[in-house]
This record gives sequence, structure tokens and C-alpha cells, in this order.
Amino acid sequence: MNGVKSLETERLILRQWEPEDAGFVLDLYSRWEVQRFIGNPPQAMADRAQAEDRIRAWRAMDHPVHGVWAVGLKDQNILAGTLLLKDIPASGPLPLQPSGDTEIGWHFHPDFWGHGYATEAGRAVLDYAFASGLPKVVAVTAPANIASQKVCTQIGLRHQGETGRYYNMLCELFELRRAAT
Repeated sequence: MNGVKSLETERLILRQWEPEDAGFVLDLYSRWEVQRFIGNPPQAMADRAQAEDRIRAWRAMDHPVHGVWAVGLKDQNILAGTLLLKDIPASGPLPLQPSGDTEIGWHFHPDFWGHGYATEAGRAVLDYAFASGLPKVVAVTAPANIASQKVCTQIGLRHQGETGRYYNMLCELFELRRAAT
């Protein structure tokens, strides 16, 4: 991950994904309760090879600020989820092309829902994004994904209403611009 730094919060460590994390990636993304709001159409991960491919793709991202972090609990030395900062694809013909906007997103294992980890990690990555010079960050959620919408507002993103601009689907759009210095 070019330019991506490890980040720490009070309870979390955000670091680069490693090949040996494939078992966790498979466990996380094979769960329908995690995948149901991801993708168009949503699909559960089927095997370890897909997890290994996903990790290779995340590690190969070549951007000075964007990245995909493994989120781990400091006190237990275990993984809890994923935090993404990446190009968001514009709606249009397949394959989808980058929109020019940067998306923040999170996917956490159900065992770690409801503990504030997505909010804590999201704040850290949002701070990193703006400190690194990004002018704006967006998040999109499925209209029914109330939990992620709550995280969006807790980290300071502002609800902009529904949009069809991204992923060829109707999403709730959240956005925050870097404060003028």
C-alpha cells in the first residue's frame, strides 16, 4: 500500500493486510450478514482463494493516500474488520470507472458490532485523509443499512440524501469536506 501508514487509536491498530490474514478475510466476507449491503449484487465470498486475491488487490493499491487497513484490537491482538479509503466508482457501463471522489467504508465481523470500533477506526482514517490533503471524502450506504449510516454521522459526515451516482445503485450519500486552513 503505497503511502499508507499504520494508524493507532485508543483501542485499535490499523495496519496493512498480510497474506496470513486470509482466514479472517474469508470468515468476514463469507457471512451474509456482512455481505448483504456490499456489492451490486451482494455475494458472499466462497473460498480461501478469493480471500487471498482480495488481500493481493488491497496490497497492490497504488495511491499516496488511499488504502485498505486490517483493523485489530490492541489488547487482544485479533482482527475485527476492514477500513477502506479508496476511489469510488461512478455509475455507468461496466466495468465501472473511478468517479474522482474518495470513499471511506468499513466492514466489521459481527462479533465486533456495537462496540464503537467502526466509528473509532473511521475517525482515524478520516483524520488521516484530511491531514494528507484530500479535499473531500464520501461514504455511501444501502438505504436499509442504518448501522453504517449512524457511523457516518458519528464521524462527522453529513447526509446528502439519496444518489445513483455510484456503483449503479441507489445509495444514501454522506460527505465531508476538509476544513479550510
